[in-house]
Amino acid sequence: MSAARAAAAPLADRATVTDASKRAAFDEALEARTPKPLVTPAIIALNVGIFVCMLITPGGLSDEGTLLRWGASLGPRTTNGEWWRLATSMFVQTGLLHLVANVAGLVQVGLLTERLFGRFAIANAYVGAGLLAGVMNLLLYPVSVSAGASASVFAVYGLFAAAFIAGVAFPSDLSIPPPTLLKLAPGAAVFLLYSLAAGFAGPSEMTGLIIGLVYGCVLIKDVSVQVPTPRRVAVTTGVIVVLALGACMPVHGMSDVRPEVEQLAAMEQKTASAYDAAVKHFTNGEMTLRELVDVIDRTILPELDAAHTRIKRLERVPYAQAPLLAGAREYLELREESWRARAAGLRRKSLGVMRPPDETERASLETLERIRTAVAQ
Repeated sequence: MSAARAAAAPLADRATVTDASKRAAFDEALEARTPKPLVTPAIIALNVGIFVCMLITPGGLSDEGTLLRWGASLGPRTTNGEWWRLATSMFVQTGLLHLVANVAGLVQVGLLTERLFGRFAIANAYVGAGLLAGVMNLLLYPVSVSAGASASVFAVYGLFAAAFIAGVAFPSDLSIPPPTLLKLAPGAAVFLLYSLAAGFAGPSEMTGLIIGLVYGCVLIKDVSVQVPTPRRVAVTTGVIVVLALGACMPVHGMSDVRPEVEQLAAMEQKTASAYDAAVKHFTNGEMTLRELVDVIDRTILPELDAAHTRIKRLERVPYAQAPLLAGAREYLELREESWRARAAGLRRKSLGVMRPPDETERASLETLERIRTAVAQ
């Protein structure tokens, strides 16, 4: 047994020396190519800086209002002139753990990838993947707030994977040695495990990974010799931008039904209060029957007509909000029918119409309550 160990010792020593020499050659090649990475530290600083600002300003970190104030994306706002949110949302984190996981995942892999591909390439991969992932979120979750750098970090991992595979297939001084992989493993494990556990490894994140892989495969031809040329990077980035612009077309001008539902609720309260006050005046002899009817004809029904017009103008309503839109239309139709029936009864001097709501009115109010509950969920 001791003889076997003695025989294996030189082999182990030789492997250690070989790994050390490869790592030294790799480090020297990186140093010669990109001595000081700048983009990755800048990205990390921007993410951390915005998070600190969110901490010291009013509002909860995960509150929709807070996230939107700092640049998160929301379909109806982003697609109606606030397209800049596609860029800013990739620097807004939804919580401390989210930030720590993204930074842990990016810092070492990002620094290494930047030194391999160059500053211009990693910046374009990070931003380009973030833009496409943002569009993917608009398509899949149009009325949900989206924020975070997970998709962009996955794009950096895609770039890194392309470089690693190329290094295995075509060995050179820039082939990533095993000791370096072990050094990167802890941060990568934190990022990947958190992404899986927290649900940040969905379609948009996979889009980022694919973009990084494709981007890396296009640029990898130059990597073993030099940093990819600006022209090659620019052409690849142009393709990503064109894809993002094309994907934006179906969601341009998206409508959000939720504010309209709240307006309907406010209108219902306003018109019902106006009618109750008029009935009180009529009962006290301060208002004629004709004036009571006029409250419906000249105040309440025009409010309903205006609301109906607003609802009809809603375009490109997300599929998920189709039931809300249908409910809003149903409420308006039923409520208009009930008010017209009440006005007709008053004209016939049938004071029974001032009694508790009839079936049509009750159905309209139940519909309104149903869609308000759906909005609150």
